[in-house]
Amino acid sequence: MTATSVTAAPPAPRRRLADRLPVVRQVRQSVGLQRGMLVAGLVMVGVFLVTAALAPLLAPYGFAQRRDDDGSFGTQQPPSPEHLLGTTVGGYDVLSRVIWGTQTAVLVIVLAVLLSIFIGVALGLYAGYFGGWLDRVLVVVADAIYAFPSLLLAIVMSIVISGGQSSLLGGVLAAAISIMVVFIPQYFRVIRAETVRIKSEAYVESAKVLGASNARIVFKHVLRNATRTLPLIITLNSSEAILTLAALGFLGFGIEPTAAAEWGYDLFKAQSDVTSGIWWTALFPGLAIVFTVLGITLVGESLNDLADPRLRGRRRVAQAAGQVAETSVVPGGTLTAGPGGLGGLEDGETFDEHGIEVKR
Repeated sequence: MTATSVTAAPPAPRRRLADRLPVVRQVRQSVGLQRGMLVAGLVMVGVFLVTAALAPLLAPYGFAQRRDDDGSFGTQQPPSPEHLLGTTVGGYDVLSRVIWGTQTAVLVIVLAVLLSIFIGVALGLYAGYFGGWLDRVLVVVADAIYAFPSLLLAIVMSIVISGGQSSLLGGVLAAAISIMVVFIPQYFRVIRAETVRIKSEAYVESAKVLGASNARIVFKHVLRNATRTLPLIITLNSSEAILTLAALGFLGFGIEPTAAAEWGYDLFKAQSDVTSGIWWTALFPGLAIVFTVLGITLVGESLNDLADPRLRGRRRVAQAAGQVAETSVVPGGTLTAGPGGLGGLEDGETFDEHGIEVKR
């Protein structure tokens, strides 16, 4: 009697650490034009963040500096070796204002998005898991907030918070709070819908049977699975936060130049320069807004496409079709490979219209 040896299946190889990183995993999943858009967006966002972090080292002058050891900068001076992007109507260096403006934009994004995420996720978890009358009230309030234009709300908040005086704290808080109020219903609805779905799953019911508390179930099982789509919403909302801040500044409710650098306010002050042929005071702050918003939007749209299972399925079908086409013989068509690959074909072999080999 012979004993049969059972060979254990080899363990699946663990993925490298680089492949498990969020950004690297998305880049490896993307293909073609989508990969180009994602990489371009990541590069643009990286330049934006690095510029904000290194603004004190990159900016040749301070954001409110109008003179140096050689004297005053002068107003509306064209680009020169001393001022690479010229000076504004207020006598500020345009390049320095553009660089320092990245810090203001990052500050507004962090305050607005983080506060809206914290409040929206907390309300969504509670309403979705416990339900009741509070859930119905929150849903009605969230729907009602959508009726308020975000820019109008930002203007009202700017007047209420800063009293019309656009200081750094008042301007940033006005933009951040207005954006936060608009974004909270978005996070609330997404988290609530996911929580309602997850709480009916088998593992949640099992945790209840085992005696787990509601707090443990919410924070250990529901929260982790309900927040998987948040990175997509964060990237798309960050670009809207920058546009709202710039719109406030352009309408005259932005941050004063002596408090901080802000691109929208610089565009507001440069309106009269454009009609006089002074193009540099408005061009470069505008390009900074377009560059930053475009980069964040490209990243958000690419991540949204990668998270769509229908698009992932299409890519798998296209890749499988390409692999089959490389090794298939189509009757009446051109033979691209034989049983042994291209190297298995002998010289002088031909095939008729039915794919049958014809010997010479």
